[in-house]
Amino acid sequence: MLLKQKNNVVLDPVNPQVVAFFEPNSSTFSYIVRDRRSNHCAIIDSVLDFDYSSGQVSYQCADEIIKHVEQAQLEVILLLETHVHADHLSAAPYLQRCLGGKIAISKNIKQVQHEFGTLFNEGDDFCRDGSQFDILLDHQQQFEIGGLRGTAIATPGHTPACMSFLIGDALFVGDTLFMPDSGTARADFPGGDARVLYRSIMHLLSLADDTRMFICHDYQPEGRALEYATTVAAQRQHNIHVNPSLSEDDFVALREARDKQLTVPKLILPSLQVNMRAGFFPPTEDNQVCYLKVPVSGLRAESQNPLVSR
Repeated sequence: MLLKQKNNVVLDPVNPQVVAFFEPNSSTFSYIVRDRRSNHCAIIDSVLDFDYSSGQVSYQCADEIIKHVEQAQLEVILLLETHVHADHLSAAPYLQRCLGGKIAISKNIKQVQHEFGTLFNEGDDFCRDGSQFDILLDHQQQFEIGGLRGTAIATPGHTPACMSFLIGDALFVGDTLFMPDSGTARADFPGGDARVLYRSIMHLLSLADDTRMFICHDYQPEGRALEYATTVAAQRQHNIHVNPSLSEDDFVALREARDKQLTVPKLILPSLQVNMRAGFFPPTEDNQVCYLKVPVSGLRAESQNPLVSR
């Protein structure tokens, strides 16, 4: 779903145009960030439609982005991923095939690939060096989108490879922060750390007050209207998990207690297996079918086939 901007935005290198798209099943926002002088753009956190019960892949969300890019005659330079998402599959390879651009993520993807490569018992054919991505970004590394200057900001805590992108006055924070009334990301995934997350957030909140902040998810607490943009100043003063009344220790206690009550995202298993590969699926097997694994826990010995286990 393409979201219209409420107000006309002056287009210049400091104040880029941002167009938001919303995928309702995972409550995910994807963004196109555009430089008007060259019509170069980046796509951030794209979504591939996936029905878990049937294993069916479809492309409605990505096709909306493609339609917008083609109608606006934009040239895609980068396909940016803020992290290895656990709630949706990335459409980056599909968009790259249709539109071009290079897929980029934090260089700390290597740590995530080691974690989840082990979890899913991936063999030697699964590279854990980040080579599935075109660009591995360092903290404070700069990049260009036409006349726009972007900076990659490492913001670990939710995952080790979380990265925010400051492009002109627009900051894309992935899952690190939500809208002020929704707080912050969970920190209980492998490699997550509530204290590290707090310090990453404090780094973001040290940016200029009027920096526009774009989030990756909105769950519309108490049924309010959908929102995807706020400011650093609004987060600093009103975020329910990080504000002047809460210390670092308070945040860690709050975050860890809250995380114990959360369920896992419904698409976590397919998402991790695909997204750690830059959005590419595992290789097809000898029957030309691709499979995604489901690790099984709590299995008793009597449930195993004795002919197989011998």
